[in-house]
Amino acid sequence: MGSKRSWYIILVMFFVSRLPFIQAMNSHNPDSLDDFVHDYAYKAIKKPHTGILYNISLPANFSGIEVSFVRLRSASFWVRGANFSSFDIPPRIIPMPAPKRLDMVYQNLGNWSSYYYNVPNYTFVTPVVGFMTYDAMISTARDNAVLELSIMGDPISIRFPRIPETEGRRNVTMKCVRFGTDGSVELSDMAMQNVCIAKGQGHFAVVVPSAAPSKQKDRFSKKKERFWKWWVIGFGVGIVGLVLVVLVGLLVYKLIRKKRIREMERQSQMSEALKTVWVGMSKMPSATWIRTQPVLENEYIP
Repeated sequence: MGSKRSWYIILVMFFVSRLPFIQAMNSHNPDSLDDFVHDYAYKAIKKPHTGILYNISLPANFSGIEVSFVRLRSASFWVRGANFSSFDIPPRIIPMPAPKRLDMVYQNLGNWSSYYYNVPNYTFVTPVVGFMTYDAMISTARDNAVLELSIMGDPISIRFPRIPETEGRRNVTMKCVRFGTDGSVELSDMAMQNVCIAKGQGHFAVVVPSAAPSKQKDRFSKKKERFWKWWVIGFGVGIVGLVLVVLVGLLVYKLIRKKRIREMERQSQMSEALKTVWVGMSKMPSATWIRTQPVLENEYIP
């Protein structure tokens, strides 16, 4: 009994420890993803050195998401800020409540961006990147480990090194979008080429208005619509014409047939009727005026 009970306890502990992973795997909730990434990074790096950036390899289920982790002292963070990944975090930022050390977790969602975030009427032209700060002394994000940043100086800069040119959108103004930790969505103009600024942590991307159909596509769709319209009309006219041809053919056939019958009747009326006579035991046609009567050959006449 004791061994079975211990096995049950081990199984329960295993499933509890894997709960964040299961939740993140079955849900596209960005908060669940943040919690899972923080917990996974904390367990992956047992004793991180201060100021060293570690790249974290997530499970295969999250292939395509890039994660980095760094631990900093709060005092040096206030004096120097941090410049890791795509973020330039200036000095004079106070993490609250003030911890002795803080962990910063960076994310690049890559092709998972649209699974976790979206902006109505806008389209992503860059992956969603983000960073979150946690109290280094708290092991899990669920235990109120997330810190708030009070910015006393310059704002945070987010660099997007590659923003692809999107066909048909070269003259469209790009916008920066920030997804806050409270679920808010903020749109702003880009500070300079490929750079966005923010007054807090969260997740960021560059978006453009959703593309409306171009004039060329409109013309193509209209031509296609006209083609199908005329094709349907032509098909209908063809069917009606075929039916009319069949009806006219039947009518002509009946008229010709009636004409032939009338001709045969007329010829039969013009021909002379023949009388019939008995010759021996046979009945045969006979003309009205004949010189000799038909006689059977070798007939005996008494």
